[in-house]
Amino acid sequence: MANVTFFNRELSWIEFNARVLNQALKKDIPLLERLSFLSIVSSNFDEFFQVRVAAAKRLLVSNPETIDCSGLTPLQLLSSISDRCHDLIKKQQLCLTEEILPELKNNGFEYIRPETYSPLQKEFLQTYFRSVIFPLLTPLRTDTQAFPHIINLNLYAAFLLKPISGIKTDSEIFKGDDDAPRIAFVEIPGKISSVIWLPSENENLRQFTLLDDIVQTFGTLLFPGFSVQESLLFKVVRDADFAVDEDAGPDFINAMENVLIQRKSSFPVQLLYSGRSDTILSFLQEKLELDEDDIYKIDGIISVSKLNEIRSADGTEKLCFEKWEHFYPSDLPEDEPYWDSLKLNDKILHVPYESYDPVVKLLNDAAKDPDVLAIKMTLYRTGRDSPIIAALERAAQNGKQVVVLVELKARFDEERNIAWATELENAGATVIYGLVNLKVHAKILMVIRREGDSVRRYVHLSTGNYNTKTARLYSDLSLFTANQEIANDATQFFNLVTGYSTLQKMNLLGMAPVTLKSNIISMIEREIERSTKDHPGLIIAKMNNLTHTEVISALYKASQAGVKILLNIRGICMLIPGVKGLSENISVISVVDRYLEHSRIFYFQNGNSPQLYLSSADWMNRNLDRRIELMFPVLEKKSFEEVKTILDSYFKDNQNAHRLTSTGEWREITRQKNEEKFSAQEALYKKYKKRFEKSEKSHDFEFKVRRK
Repeated sequence: MANVTFFNRELSWIEFNARVLNQALKKDIPLLERLSFLSIVSSNFDEFFQVRVAAAKRLLVSNPETIDCSGLTPLQLLSSISDRCHDLIKKQQLCLTEEILPELKNNGFEYIRPETYSPLQKEFLQTYFRSVIFPLLTPLRTDTQAFPHIINLNLYAAFLLKPISGIKTDSEIFKGDDDAPRIAFVEIPGKISSVIWLPSENENLRQFTLLDDIVQTFGTLLFPGFSVQESLLFKVVRDADFAVDEDAGPDFINAMENVLIQRKSSFPVQLLYSGRSDTILSFLQEKLELDEDDIYKIDGIISVSKLNEIRSADGTEKLCFEKWEHFYPSDLPEDEPYWDSLKLNDKILHVPYESYDPVVKLLNDAAKDPDVLAIKMTLYRTGRDSPIIAALERAAQNGKQVVVLVELKARFDEERNIAWATELENAGATVIYGLVNLKVHAKILMVIRREGDSVRRYVHLSTGNYNTKTARLYSDLSLFTANQEIANDATQFFNLVTGYSTLQKMNLLGMAPVTLKSNIISMIEREIERSTKDHPGLIIAKMNNLTHTEVISALYKASQAGVKILLNIRGICMLIPGVKGLSENISVISVVDRYLEHSRIFYFQNGNSPQLYLSSADWMNRNLDRRIELMFPVLEKKSFEEVKTILDSYFKDNQNAHRLTSTGEWREITRQKNEEKFSAQEALYKKYKKRFEKSEKSHDFEFKVRRK
């Protein structure tokens, strides 16, 4: 450790997923929320293996002697990843099988495994299989020259077959290699319900099984003349870390579509399976060319997320978090446009505690306002059935100039973004397909409105995506403003990313990869210069990930100069805190709770003139060096105090927080003896609820006239 000044990026991410798993292990969290955290662990791992593990495997082939900044070679890294992931996936499955499923039964919902189906249930399921499932199944033989195509992330049942003695089958005509085992694959259908409710002989229990169990149990009906000797369920995770050809020019969309095709059939990086068949497992391992470290035995349910369908059943409300509302901001009018309000004051919006409706309303008002001349915005991830897209289409159809920069390279949202881009163009909008070699990750919206003899610009800047669905689940901050200096910078930004423009100095906005990194480092260095023994400097920052070695080195330098540094890092942290002579003045915590922490907030004490910023960017190489990002200041006093209070609350949490040690261990922060319980998210929710209720009471007040 003495010569290593950075934690490994991938291993740090795995520890973030361990903190997510830790939430599932907490018995004081409602049962179906614990199940939800377990499914998040699985989906997180799927993406991690598709992207980060795949990249490490490619590096092992191309440059096996490479040593990263944490001191690991690709082989050492992959070995460490496998060890820790096997450990966490085993803990996940134990939590599911030994805690969640038994507790579900105690609460009236019982998972029935195939070996315990009652005669009545078997009869019901056989009928259901023949009428609903059977027509959707396509058995794939494996003794042909071409190995069947196994689609990335899809679940399959595999069967080892043996001809029934004395029965001649049509398959003898196509028998293939006599020495090859007769193994068939069947893809589990993805378009029908995964949870199948069963007739129950216990009136106090609602019993269910899973679609994959049914296929595995009754799959023998797919192979007349054969008996099933062994079977198992499996899922293959493939490399999805593809880069589009940036020089594709007019064929860029076709190039993106090719990336999506490649992703479905790229090289395998992981195999997860349940069941017992050494023959099938060896066959899969050989054909997929996987090492032992790449194979994960699941002693339970492979696709944990399928169990979330139980939430739709009656009587499950008590097994979920108490519903939290999304309050409409008290300082924005619901029944009139915001133009006049924003001329007076900026507005900070904090979702999901506050409703995302104001963002949609701003666009809807702009779409129908005859004085609005133009709308310009960036889109990274927007979600399905987006009211944002609908408002932009209406604006274009109403004759507004609508310019939208749609980032087609947003990983795993490429297909949806291609569809949105086409739809917007058909409505009459001008669509820009991102920039060559740079992802546009900035979140900005500008409305240009005619007011009298001039025009006024209204700007919205955000730490999170223009996605109404995730705005109910992710904690993000955004700024509505009519500040003309910010509007001038916003205009320069759009000119730069949509056309040709020399780099102009922005007065208030920081933009990556141009000025954002240098601005951050210079503010850290300024904190060093203004720090004294009696009045040490102070940096407080909240973000998703911290991996940029230049920024980390600047923070180490600040710590050595006596600057106090408080970091709230949700996910990856390569900085090593608490090392004497290096980082003893740096503290790192992480909060994982019911909402995903997504906002980026940066506070610099700056002597007696503190500054506060919000940003779309984490302090990562990809954000600061390879993406178009924006950092924007919080200028007005009321907004400043609001955001600073939000930031401070995360460092008080003693219910859902962990602290990072210099050894890389994340230790759960527990409440001290005389300390009150404090959950940052719960405290924030109560604050916004109280504010909303106070506003409602003031609206209900009526003047009463005394009469004779």
